[in-house]
Amino acid sequence: MIRALYYSPDSPLDAEFPLEKFASALQNPKGLLWVDFTGEPPAVCEPLMRDVFGFHPLAIDDALQETHIPKVDDWGDYLYIVLNVLAFREENGGLTPVIQELDVFLGQNYIVTHHDEPLGPIDETWAACQRDPRHVQNGADHLLYRLIDTLVTAYMPLVEQIDRSIDELEDQVFSKPTPETLERLFTLKRTLLAMRRIIAPQREVLNKLARDDYRMIDPRDRIFFRDIYDHLVRLHDLNESMRDLVGGALDMYLSVINNRMNEVMKTLTVITSLFMPISFVAGFFGMNFFAPAVQMTRWTDQTAFIVMLLITLLVPISMYIWMRRRTWV
Repeated sequence: MIRALYYSPDSPLDAEFPLEKFASALQNPKGLLWVDFTGEPPAVCEPLMRDVFGFHPLAIDDALQETHIPKVDDWGDYLYIVLNVLAFREENGGLTPVIQELDVFLGQNYIVTHHDEPLGPIDETWAACQRDPRHVQNGADHLLYRLIDTLVTAYMPLVEQIDRSIDELEDQVFSKPTPETLERLFTLKRTLLAMRRIIAPQREVLNKLARDDYRMIDPRDRIFFRDIYDHLVRLHDLNESMRDLVGGALDMYLSVINNRMNEVMKTLTVITSLFMPISFVAGFFGMNFFAPAVQMTRWTDQTAFIVMLLITLLVPISMYIWMRRRTWV
């Protein structure tokens, strides 16, 4: 899908701008054209980018064919910016990260965005521009700020959701740890690692937009990009804190499991120790290697049975009392 939005001071906002008027719209330095490519094949996008907007073939190839980490390239008459949009998909009670690339071309009076799948921040910014034309009245660089700010703001609900998941898993670790708890902990760890791989380079992109001298960025608008940079710094710090919490929860899980295993082993050891003398007595008196030379009727009468039964009962009881005094059980 290709959609275009055009604003000019002498005409109302046009949210269904036709492709045939792209070239003439670019000739108006006071206008603003936003073209959004969503899931279009390279055969459709490349001619427009090359012939109408005049982008370099390497920049077009980067946008249509290759996947990059967040970066910014200065091509003189325009900036090529790569951003990543992070979302999560719930699977098996956990969060699976979904990373999508957003390619942006920023010119003096236009913005071109390209992405393979529909993106929430793009649709939200597009709808905001239609509701309030003031979003497009301050130039292409300010519209880019609005777009990136919406993208970064969308991270916060995800961060809060991850934080709630960490709290729930910490409670499960102490109350009832299961293999599913461990699986969810590792899923969260991978999710936070994926977020870190996005936030760290994206923070550097915003730092460049806020501090470097680009022709396409009005010096008065750099402070807005600096504000987004501050948000990304805070997100990075939150990510590090949550990674520490997940690491601590993993350590607690292993510690709880080891403690439970030690309790089980101690119980089994006590049971084995208590039954060991009984097994010895029964085994010793049950041996029949030698036949008695004389009649030993006393060893088989009722008195002998009672004595052996008392020994069998008193020995483990005595061992249990002795173990309790030694604080082994």
